[in-house]
Amino acid sequence: MNLKQTASIAVAVAAMVSLAGGSAAVPRAAPDPSNFVSRVDNPWFPLRPGTTFRYRGHKDGERQTDVVTVTHKTKTILGIKAIVVHDRVFFRGGGVAEDTLDWYAQDKRGNVWYLGEATKELDRHGHVKSREGSWQAGVRGARAGMVMPGHPKVGETHRMEFEAGNAEDFFRVKSLHASVSVPAVSSRHALRTAEWTPLERGVRDAKYYVRGIGSVLELTVKGGSERFELVSVERR
Repeated sequence: MNLKQTASIAVAVAAMVSLAGGSAAVPRAAPDPSNFVSRVDNPWFPLRPGTTFRYRGHKDGERQTDVVTVTHKTKTILGIKAIVVHDRVFFRGGGVAEDTLDWYAQDKRGNVWYLGEATKELDRHGHVKSREGSWQAGVRGARAGMVMPGHPKVGETHRMEFEAGNAEDFFRVKSLHASVSVPAVSSRHALRTAEWTPLERGVRDAKYYVRGIGSVLELTVKGGSERFELVSVERR
């Protein structure tokens, strides 16, 4: 077997691992723009423009409110037209603690991809404290990741985002029949995931998704104290 044949087989194996949902689930090559559609209607992660999700909870011992709005705006990244989602976390009593624009797109198989975020952390006076965590696919070696497979299966693992030393989150599908109860909805058939990053060793998070709604509960299960639950969904 010559070197060319060996390289071809290696590429094929990497592709199969990617499709199977292994740890190499995000290809090194940029996603093909022709493989994407204009909407995000994955039932586990639907992003209908004009929808606002309201969450309440706490982080680091402080009560906060999280308002996530699917805007009508788009941003083109690597030739892919991504939906812009505006995520704002408010201090108790008012004032924005975090202000983030997230960029998502869906391919023809129904997989939802994460193409980056522009985020900033603010103090109670509205001054920007940090922009740490911001990244965009195609910039400084950053690569798009997957946040929800089109047909999730228990055990599959995906890289959600990648910029070395800045954005390295992973998730694994743990259950398709988890029980969850929050103010907005209750279900015994929720999708539960585990999330982690090598940048915060010892920290483990869990997320719960309900079909037709999306994320309904996020909490830290190890190495911290954070919990946000869905209170309401408004569609306009």
